[in-house]
Parts: sequence; C-alpha cells; structure tokens
Amino acid sequence: MKRLLAIGLAVLWIGCKDDSAKVSGDNPPPPPPPSASAKPNVCASGGGEVKDAKSAEMLPRSVAGYCVDPNGDAMVYGEKEKHTMDEVCTKEFDGECEVYKRFGVKRVTTLRYVDGSGAPNTVQVLLDQFADAGGAYAMFTTRVVAGADPLAATMKPLAAGGVGAIGSTNALVWKGQYLLELSFGSDDPSMTKEKMTELGQKICGALAKAIGDKMPGANDKLPAAKALPDANMVPLGVSYQPKDALGVSGLGAAAIGYYKEGEKRYRMVVLLRDDNDQARDAMKLLKGKPGALPIKDVADDAVALVIQEAPDRAKADYVFARKGNFVIAIGDEELVLKTGEPAEKSAALKLTRDEKLAKIRAWTPATAPATSGSAAASSAPAPSASAPKK
Repeated sequence: MKRLLAIGLAVLWIGCKDDSAKVSGDNPPPPPPPSASAKPNVCASGGGEVKDAKSAEMLPRSVAGYCVDPNGDAMVYGEKEKHTMDEVCTKEFDGECEVYKRFGVKRVTTLRYVDGSGAPNTVQVLLDQFADAGGAYAMFTTRVVAGADPLAATMKPLAAGGVGAIGSTNALVWKGQYLLELSFGSDDPSMTKEKMTELGQKICGALAKAIGDKMPGANDKLPAAKALPDANMVPLGVSYQPKDALGVSGLGAAAIGYYKEGEKRYRMVVLLRDDNDQARDAMKLLKGKPGALPIKDVADDAVALVIQEAPDRAKADYVFARKGNFVIAIGDEELVLKTGEPAEKSAALKLTRDEKLAKIRAWTPATAPATSGSAAASSAPAPSASAPKK
C-alpha cells in the first residue's frame, strides 16, 4: 500500500502530515490514498475485525461514526511478523526508515478507518512500537519539533495518551513504547480546505483519545521531560534526544525544553542518570570540553560551556549543574541567534549569565532514587521543578 499524495480535478487530498515538522531535512511520509470501501452503511456491522491480537487491544472497531475498514485488514511489520521491517521501509516510511530505526522501532501496525456515513473520507493509522519509551518519545518530539522553532509549529497540544498533538488534519500520540500517527484524507471533489480541517480535527482528535486510552503505559511524561519547568515553556516545546544530547558525543540522553520570557529565548535541559556516579561522569565529560569554566557554589557541581551543535549553527552559552543523579542546564536558544551577529544585537534575545545561574539555583531538583535500567526512559515519576517567578 504505497503512500501517495494525489491532488487533481477529481480528487482533493490534503494530507494530515502537512502540519508535522520535517524529519532530518526530509518531508514527513505523505498519507495514503482514500479507501475504495467508502459506501453507505459500511459500519452497520460494527466495522472490520482487527485480526492481530496485540493491535486489536488498542484499536477500537468504531469511533465517532468511523469504523475499521471491513474490506481491509491490519498490516503488521516486525522481526517475527509476516511482513519484515525492510518492507515497512518501502511501503510506509517513504525514505524515512533510518529515522525510525535510529530510535529503535521494532513493530509497526497500519490500518484504515472509513466514514460510516458513506462519505469518501478515511483515516490512516500507523501504530509504531519502539524498543523503549525513550525511543518512542524521541520520535514523537521529532515529528513535532524536528530541529525547528516550536513557536512556528502549526500543531497544538492534545489531551491524549501520555502526550498528544493535533494539526489541521492529523494527530500524534505518545504513550509508553508506542507512537500513534493519524492521517485524515478525502476524495470528495467538493471538499474545501476549511471543511477538511473541521472534519480532520474532529475525527483525528476522537481517534487519538480513544486509541491513546488503550495504549499500554502510564499517562505521564518521561521523568527527564517531567522535570522540565512548565513556566514560560513554548507549547509542545520539548525535544528528547536519546543519545549524544546537544551534539556532545557520549553525553547520553536528555530532555530539552524551549522557553520564551518576554523577548528572551532560552533552553532548559535535563539529563537524568541511574545514579550519582553516572551524573558525575556526564559532568566530567562536559568539563573536559575546550573552554569549559568550573563554577563554584552552585549545586553539587557546575560548569559554564559554549556549545555549537553543528558547524552551521550559532554558538550557545550554557550553564550545567549537577544535583545527585540529575544534570540540568540552561542555555541560549540558538534558533533565534545568527552566526556572526553583533553581541549587542543578540544580547536582547539571551539570558545573562547571572540570570541563568539564578534559574539554576531556583530550579535544581531533589535527588531521585536510583533505578534499574535507564532512568531517563523509565515511566516512574520524577521530582517536580519550577522556574523562578519574576
């Protein structure tokens, strides 16, 4: 089922994923063509049966007037499934397979919901299972942020699953090891863009909540993301990097929050490690970077460091601090800075060193108990944190 985007005189198709951020410089995979199954009373019998037992637990037969296409069946891809992950790369991900693989995708289920009224409207479902919650959450944030400024994103927060987002005709839901991707489309030639958005948001939102409720796992953020302060955070302004955070080789996983306070922009970062020794190792790595300056009397340990995530990006000043098994940081928002820009012009967009230190001192979380496995990818609760009030 090759996923194509068709817009013609006889077919109007506005893909749900038009609102998603680009992934690694590539366009998100376009949604598939609508189902030929659309006809009156297509959902009269309750909708199609999902034969894959594992997926059936999460995918209701009918929701809000739509039902599983009775003339189709779920396609399941995975190492122990009929269809291999190599097949999903060519049939569903359209050149983006390496992005999914990098985050540990191991099983993908696809199916289609059709409009029970007989209208030629459909919702395509991708239910992606990853090796751990961190990989699934990383893919969710990649879809929403993907290295771009979240202030420019067209997707909005959606109360579904652990974290949800909705665009004009698409929705994303993360929960535990799963990422749900929904795409609404129609081959009704009289459909307007406004009507497309109205219908897409209605059914994608309903399906996102219904399926999100059934996805396994807790309705909670990853501990590292949960430790990010809510005050001044940009809506959906979180990126999760499961390795080499901030472009620092060997630094490991981190949750990165995007913030706006007046005209100033900044990032807040949480590295949550399994124990204090691992957090010390992370600080040792940072202190070993050229130009690192130790800072006294801040948390258990602190250092100032200039980070440039890529040669074509602006340099950002960061303050890192360790408290127990947490390493937290506050840095400049490189997305609003320009390489070679005069310091006086960029200063209006950045926090001063003293402002960063004040936020670090107010925000430093309490030590979390050591856990087995990866604390950053665990679903256990993390200590709360809050930014200082102005």
